[in-house]
Amino acid sequence: MPEVIFTGPAGRLEGRYAPGKRPDAPIALILHPHPVYGGTMNNKVVYHLFYTFTKRGCATLRFNFRGVGRSQGAFDNGQGELADAASALDWLQSIHANSQQCWIAGFSFGAWIAMQLLMRRPEITGFIAVAPPANHYDFGFLAPCPSSGLIVHGTSDNVVPPPDVAKLAERLSNQRGITVTHKLVPGANHFFDNRLEELSEAVDVYVDRAMAQLAPA
Repeated sequence: MPEVIFTGPAGRLEGRYAPGKRPDAPIALILHPHPVYGGTMNNKVVYHLFYTFTKRGCATLRFNFRGVGRSQGAFDNGQGELADAASALDWLQSIHANSQQCWIAGFSFGAWIAMQLLMRRPEITGFIAVAPPANHYDFGFLAPCPSSGLIVHGTSDNVVPPPDVAKLAERLSNQRGITVTHKLVPGANHFFDNRLEELSEAVDVYVDRAMAQLAPA
């Protein structure tokens, strides 16, 4: 997968990009966990999300937020990182302007950023939020949530308590016009140690079904 460098609001951003197999292939942007606590685009959960979309022929990008790896800038408490994600999506769309589907996926802090980007970019057709930190950040901006998607969480997560994520999923599920699927991975901790295959299976099943539903008739 090619290493790419593209321009973000605070300077260059470093990423890994897998080209789509067709000019109109779906595009997918993958966001990593909290930079201050060691989150990078090479996180194992992020890589598994990346692989989910690349093996389906999608044009897929994962990248380092500002201040991580070779990306320029410094951590900006979410505001700058959201701007980085918007620039990354712009870059991806510039290469695949004819894409029929647009996906956003994020893990932990990355899920929080992903859901904010979802509210700002109406072209996003689906989302994957893995262990969204509902106890640390306010997700009240999802009113209403504009797109259907999947929330995946581990039953043994001691960083983000499962009841907090369940409440978020329930609130989103009550909104009309969309379907938010809440999938629990038994025994998984926040980082899905020894449960990555189960995580991948849950995401694979959802993405296959959702992509089929979103495909043009």
